[in-house]
Amino acid sequence: MNTLLLKVIVTPALIGTASLAGRRWGDSISGWLVALPLTTGPIAFFLALTHGTAFAAVSAAGTLAGGFSLAAFVLAYAWLAPRWKWLPTLAASILAFGLLTAVLQQVTLPLVPLYALVVLIYVLELRLLPKPANSAIPNEDLPPQWDIPLRMVIATAFVIFITAIAPAFGPHLTGLLSPFPIFTATLAAFAHHLHGGEAAIKVLRGLLMGLFAYASFFFTLAALLVPAGIAAAFAVAILVVIVFQSIALWLLRRQLSA
Repeated sequence: MNTLLLKVIVTPALIGTASLAGRRWGDSISGWLVALPLTTGPIAFFLALTHGTAFAAVSAAGTLAGGFSLAAFVLAYAWLAPRWKWLPTLAASILAFGLLTAVLQQVTLPLVPLYALVVLIYVLELRLLPKPANSAIPNEDLPPQWDIPLRMVIATAFVIFITAIAPAFGPHLTGLLSPFPIFTATLAAFAHHLHGGEAAIKVLRGLLMGLFAYASFFFTLAALLVPAGIAAAFAVAILVVIVFQSIALWLLRRQLSA
């Protein structure tokens, strides 16, 4: 089976499943779900298949560094959402992501300090994130039926695009661009438009709880792809994601119960 066919099958299947589950369990769980490496993971896998483990390992480290840009997007959206409408909030948050990505393109950190810094940023951001004033968000006005198919199409197109431009952009910039928050932006903007800024903050808090698994996944890939190979590196990385996301879900449910 060629890589293009794999991209067309695997990516929409992952995104569709996660979107349905998120719709079933609410805004915070939706945010937690999109923290899973549903687009960035397939990108790393296809880069390893197409360009080799060394290229993919550098790209994985770049995707880990892109976690800083993702944190900038989340913090900007969370602080602006209670004050602005969804469109200017989204535009400003994307700008924050882009500006920090441009800075990070000029910086390369050793893998272990990079991972430690990303995790520290997420811990601090959880404390800085505004707490929603309202615990009850109405469930009316569900997204239209075409919402999930559109997400699947956009995700597949993004994976194909990033893997296609990888040789021209190089592994580091490819990695930095991979975590562009397509689904976080979609979920937060939908929640913001339908139910207000408080709902968007719930999405972003769920996302942040899951980003520790995201960071650990790419740290594992960057460390293991070259010495262990594709199969072993991804097997360990997926196991790491399962452990971290399970802990995050337990903590998130405790918060929601409280």
